[in-house]
Amino acid sequence: MSFAGYQFAHPWAIVLLLLLPVLAFLRGHRGKEAAIQYSGLSLFGPLVRGRRVQAGAWLSAIRYFALFCFLVALARPQKVDTSSQVQESGIDMMLAIDLSPSMEALDYHKDGQDLSRVQVVRETVGQFIQDRPNDRIGMVVFAGAAYLMSPLTLDHDWLLQNVDRLQVGLAGDATAIGSALAACANRLRDEPGKSKIIVLLTDGANNAGKITPLAAAEAAHALGIKIYTIGAGSADVAKFPTTDMFGRRVYTTIPVDIDEGALKKIAEVGGGKFFRAADYDSLKNVYKEINQLEVSKVAVKHFEHVKEYFTWALYPGLLFLGMEILLTHTRWRRVP
Repeated sequence: MSFAGYQFAHPWAIVLLLLLPVLAFLRGHRGKEAAIQYSGLSLFGPLVRGRRVQAGAWLSAIRYFALFCFLVALARPQKVDTSSQVQESGIDMMLAIDLSPSMEALDYHKDGQDLSRVQVVRETVGQFIQDRPNDRIGMVVFAGAAYLMSPLTLDHDWLLQNVDRLQVGLAGDATAIGSALAACANRLRDEPGKSKIIVLLTDGANNAGKITPLAAAEAAHALGIKIYTIGAGSADVAKFPTTDMFGRRVYTTIPVDIDEGALKKIAEVGGGKFFRAADYDSLKNVYKEINQLEVSKVAVKHFEHVKEYFTWALYPGLLFLGMEILLTHTRWRRVP
């Protein structure tokens, strides 16, 4: 029985509070049996002065207030603060995101709306990061060269801000897949995580950089790093936005130039898996599948701090009880 962190250690005592009105009603309705029989009460007239006729009611009220406080104290109201501390992150993961110009192609569709590849990547990668709160995740973006967008971090709010900033043009032109793999492997090389993973997404073929994708994959594998590859883009041609000589936005079609063979070979060498994401739903499902394949095993320590508040009811109860005893034997003393 708890609310907003507050709870009763003995909630059954709260149920007893419901008996107080019943007890008060029965006691007041029946009254006490007379201790001495008299033919009349005229002899006690001089003993009754003004408001003292209400003394019995006030004493009963004070007694019931004391009982109420004691029952609340018996229920032990308390506030429980809980926290968790991650002892060990299960997986260190680098995301390699292609930001070459072809990522502006509008070949993904959602709710009847055309979306660019980079728009969908921002959405799906963002959700992927949110689904892995206990993993250290970093990000490299690449086109003609590879750049570190975020080092490995557990600060996923900051990482998501960087995902929202992803846009074509941040890393130049062309597609340097080998450089992206090498940059990710370099970041993971000296990390203590038990599992190290690279998830590479591209919509093209390697045509830049000083290291070949296969050589980078072999080097990563030698360091104990697993590689997943994702080929993004439709199966044939894609609509691509450009600007004509008059500054108007026009659309043309470009061929989809994904080197599936190379991506499959990279995943094979890296001990991972190749995925083809030809539409919006398939790209979302790719990251969901990777999320299921790579389950984090994390040691979590739970802390619980309990603050007791029963004294807040106990002390008033003792005060009311003392008042009743004092008044019963002094000012509001009763005739036997």
